Amino acid sequence: MDSSSVFTIRKHTNLLTKFPSLCYFQPSDFNQAGWLLFGLHISPASLVDFACFSGLPVEPLAGWMVGPYEVLLMRGEVRPDIVALTDALSLDCVPLYNIPKLYEPGLALFDMDSTVIQIECIDEIAKLVGVGDKVSAITEQVMQGELDFEESLRKRVLILKGTDVSILEQVRCTLPLMPGMRLLTASLQTRGWKVAIASGGFSWFSDFLCESLSLSYAESNQLVIENGKLTGEVTGRVVDAQRKADILLDLTNRYELGIENTIAVGDGVNDLKMMSVAGLGIAYHAKLKVQQEAQVVIRHATLGGVLCVLSASLLRQGFNWKE
Repeated sequence: MDSSSVFTIRKHTNLLTKFPSLCYFQPSDFNQAGWLLFGLHISPASLVDFACFSGLPVEPLAGWMVGPYEVLLMRGEVRPDIVALTDALSLDCVPLYNIPKLYEPGLALFDMDSTVIQIECIDEIAKLVGVGDKVSAITEQVMQGELDFEESLRKRVLILKGTDVSILEQVRCTLPLMPGMRLLTASLQTRGWKVAIASGGFSWFSDFLCESLSLSYAESNQLVIENGKLTGEVTGRVVDAQRKADILLDLTNRYELGIENTIAVGDGVNDLKMMSVAGLGIAYHAKLKVQQEAQVVIRHATLGGVLCVLSASLLRQGFNWKE
C-alpha cells in the first residue's frame, strides 16, 4: 500500500527547527510526559501562550508528523486551562494514559452516523420523504441521552412507514465519509488492526461501508422491507448502547486480542458504554455529555486525530522514524 493511501508517521525537519528541544529526546524522557498536543499547525508562540497561561515552562519532549498533523509530546498534566487554550487555538490535547499499542494487533470499533459518516442516515431519509424536522428532533434528543434509544428508534422508523427503498438507495449512493476515515482505516489495517462498525443506524448503510472500506465487521439495525417499501418496523436485536459494548467484547475475543489494545470511537450518549469497555474511549466531535465522560476527546482534528493519539505508543517501542 503506497504512502498516499495511509497517514504516514514520520519526523519532520520543520518541527525540529521550530522546537529545538526535540533534538534531545531520549526514550527515558517518555516517563516525564503527560499529554499530547496536535493540530495542523502548532506555532512556538502557542507554547509561549501555554507558559504564560499556566505559569509553568512548556517545552515539548518529542515531536513527529502524522499525515498533515504536527504532534508534540508534553510534560505535566492536562489541566482545564490548557484544554481551554488549545480549544481556542483550534488544537487538540489529550492525556497520555491507556494508549493502546499501535505496533501490536488491535481493534478499532466505530459508531457509524456522525462518526464514520458525516450524516445521520435516518434524518436524511426523513428529509427526502418530507418528515425531516419530526425525525431529527427525536434523533437529537437520543444523541443527548434524553430518550430511551430502542423506544425512540422504533418511533422514528414507524414515521418512515411506506417509504420506498429507492430513497434508501439515494442516501446510500451519496454517503459522505467523515474526513480522514478512509486513510485512518487503511493506516490501522496495515498495522494489523481490525476495524469495525457498531451502529444504532441501519444495516442498509453499514453493510455498504463494510464492503467499501474492507472492514472486518459491521452490525446495525435491520429495517423490515416488504414489496419495496419500509413497513415501519425493525427486526432482530436492536443495536443499543449495551449491544455496542457486547460487540466490542465479542470481537476482542474472536480476534484473540487484549482488551487494552482496543479503541471505541463515537459521538453520542449511545456510544458511552462501548467507550467505557474499550481500552481507550475516544469522543469524536461529540456531544457535551460524551466529551465529559470520555477518556480522550478530539474536537478539531479529522479522524486522523485518532492516529495522532495512537502514534504516541510508538515512542515506547523505539520507533524508527521515517525522514
